[in-house]
Amino acid sequence: MSTFTAFYTAWSDQLQQLLRQLCSAPKPPTTQDHLHHLNHLVNKVLSHYAEYYRVKAAAAERDVLDIFAAPWASAFEKSLHWIAGWRPTTVFHLVYTESSILFESHIVDILRGVRTGDLGDLSPTQFRRVSELQCETVKEENAITDELSEWQHSVSDLMGATTDVDKMVERLVTVVRKADDLRLRTLKRVVDLLTPQQAVEFLIAAVELQQGIREWGMNQDRECKY
Repeated sequence: MSTFTAFYTAWSDQLQQLLRQLCSAPKPPTTQDHLHHLNHLVNKVLSHYAEYYRVKAAAAERDVLDIFAAPWASAFEKSLHWIAGWRPTTVFHLVYTESSILFESHIVDILRGVRTGDLGDLSPTQFRRVSELQCETVKEENAITDELSEWQHSVSDLMGATTDVDKMVERLVTVVRKADDLRLRTLKRVVDLLTPQQAVEFLIAAVELQQGIREWGMNQDRECKY
């Protein structure tokens, strides 16, 4: 087991603990203490993701090909990867999906003018800003994809006697770093557009999706061994 694989296993277990804290948080918050608690939990989760990308960046510097191989991930998880991780624009699909589900479940209250304060109660301004951020993220995502494509097309240069392999590897490390930076930045910017309650609900959905995919994938891998 590689050092990063061991780290990821422990990190994933800690993420599960944070999920339980998010699920048990007061929603909707009715006091200032509740609001402070929600903000504290949101910051804890974001810090946890930031730590993941900090350690991953160091691991990529040591062996970027191992990061792409992702031995800590199931085959199903790997099939969903975009440059050694989740696609940043997935965040927006999650926001829209969760918002739609909650909106439909509260449709009667909303038509009566009752504000729920959850993800189903996003304001027009919030929707506009999420949409604008999505457009920006798509452009950055496409630019990084193009950069990886250029790197892949240059692989034929490896056959040349004068090819600087170390420099090619450094270029790949840079691509991964840019992808991870976009992932974390997108997560933080979406959270910044939400209220504390909405941010907690969004993070619950994001972690449950991530952990659900991992659990299903691991189960499939175990079944394939028999």
